[in-house]
Amino acid sequence: MSLQTHRRCQLTVIAEYVLEERLVALVGRLGAHGYTVHEVRGGSFAADGEHRREGAGDTDRTIEMKVICERDVAEVIAQKIVEQFGPHFSVRLLLSEVEILRPAKY
Repeated sequence: MSLQTHRRCQLTVIAEYVLEERLVALVGRLGAHGYTVHEVRGGSFAADGEHRREGAGDTDRTIEMKVICERDVAEVIAQKIVEQFGPHFSVRLLLSEVEILRPAKY
């Protein structure tokens, strides 16, 4: 048996915790059918190799939001996030192609 898959775009947004409600409202208003949000931690490495951890305290929390939708919808959402939140908040955006099994859900 061969599964029939359908291509969609996954927009992954890594942002400050305080943006969660605003991001949820924005993606709904711009045409997404759903989303998933997780609290995440990350870090970076300095030039000297020293590890710096982000999201270590209660006021320094980070979320990861995933939205699967048509590519054009994902691009509109990403552009609005960059415009509205990029200048003032830590926001990372990734677009990737995914294959889904139930296209009516996305």
